[in-house]
Amino acid sequence: MPRVKASETFTALWQQQLSDYVTAIVWLPADSPFPNHSLLAASAAGEITVFAAEGSQVHPIELQAPTDASIDALALAHTGQFVAAGGQSGEVKIWRLQAQPELIATLENAPAWVDRLVWHPAQNLLAFSLGRYVQVWDADTNQVVATLHFENSTVLDITWDPAGDRLAVSGYQGIKVWSIADWDADPTWVEIPSASQLIAWSPDGKYIASGNIDRTISVIEWENPGLPWVMQGFSGKIRQVSWSDTALKQGAPLLATSSSQSIVVWERHPDETIGWEGKVLGQHDDTVEAMQFQPGTSLLATAGADGWVVLWQKLNRIGQMLQGAPGGFSQLAWHPKAQQFAAGGQRGELIVWKQTSRGQGFG
Repeated sequence: MPRVKASETFTALWQQQLSDYVTAIVWLPADSPFPNHSLLAASAAGEITVFAAEGSQVHPIELQAPTDASIDALALAHTGQFVAAGGQSGEVKIWRLQAQPELIATLENAPAWVDRLVWHPAQNLLAFSLGRYVQVWDADTNQVVATLHFENSTVLDITWDPAGDRLAVSGYQGIKVWSIADWDADPTWVEIPSASQLIAWSPDGKYIASGNIDRTISVIEWENPGLPWVMQGFSGKIRQVSWSDTALKQGAPLLATSSSQSIVVWERHPDETIGWEGKVLGQHDDTVEAMQFQPGTSLLATAGADGWVVLWQKLNRIGQMLQGAPGGFSQLAWHPKAQQFAAGGQRGELIVWKQTSRGQGFG
């Protein structure tokens, strides 16, 4: 990777340490019982911690001590009232977030490994993977309200559409999309020739991006799901897909993808026969482990196993390069409103950087 000297616009605000590889980072909302700019983090050792932060002062509050089983999925309900965690043990645990967090439910699913769980964007409904099935659990009634059979394979990914009307589930040979209005109705089927291992709805709900096991990317327009665009020619596994939340010239958001060390950003082309046009930004010296656009902008942050977090400015050059995890980074998450982000390391490092000046060219 080129060593680019750039004016510092983000500086480290605080750093904490978990006991193992950071597997998940979730920011808490402003109306949570903890100070603004607090966050949750989990590790491969099974620990889950609230980092209650006021400026550079941080007070860790343990939800779960390290165990013998990793936490692989961590999600916060839309109100910020509930947090759910799943992982190697097969248990899904749900806490009520308050001054003293309370464990309110433990869903026993052993020996299934729960590595995907997502909350509904507007209701207290939690969807989580169980082998070839997805279950939907209602936090208000403490009941499972739906059990969805993917059939073709183990479930590889799940996600709600932004409006919460549909739940998309991916695996071997495609994506099934169920309607929340009728869980018993047959799902919409989107065929993928190999297997869909990563899926993400665009923030406007118009598109689904799928990273596929055959080293291709499919972009499905929801109003015409039978004819996806397919991008190919990648050198390795598609590891990350991430949408921006801002629309550009063609009324579509940007899509960022990574394969091994390389990063490509895709923009909707005015020519329907072309579909999406890609721009190679560059690459890390090792695998890109996480990527996310800053909310409201086209600034892209990528975290790599090479120990660098890179901020890609205006999608055409490196704006800043940040270090702090000598063994490599594993996770990254922008605060949804504040000008700061957190990154987690493969040796348990947790670092928050804050934007100290706007910086010409960010947007």
